[in-house]
Amino acid sequence: MTDPDERRLLTPEEYLAAQNSPEFVDLKKRFRAFAFPMTFAFFAWYLLYVLLSTYAPDFMATEVFGNVNLGILLGLAQFVTTFAITHLYVNHANKRTDPIADEMRERLEQHDFRAGTGTTGTDTQGATRV
Repeated sequence: MTDPDERRLLTPEEYLAAQNSPEFVDLKKRFRAFAFPMTFAFFAWYLLYVLLSTYAPDFMATEVFGNVNLGILLGLAQFVTTFAITHLYVNHANKRTDPIADEMRERLEQHDFRAGTGTTGTDTQGATRV
């Protein structure tokens, strides 16, 4: 990483070149391939819980053991699911997106996306592919 005192501000053209690079397109694709389906799945799971709570109270009141019913277990499962998704995302990011993002950041810090350097979005040098 570049020392903060030695950094030069990036130009808008450098940011646009990085944004249009194949690495950034791939980075967005990898992020969205995880985030969108996972968001949809969790929202569907949460909506199912709310609908069951509203329209199937007898089902949710089914005792599992002692004073613990299905509603309580499914509510607690919402928290477990949240932690599981967080764990899955961290693993996904560490393996599939962070290496590309880190390399792009280093290239930006070194001004490798300057116009006229040959790396303005047509060159695929560098990006780590997993």
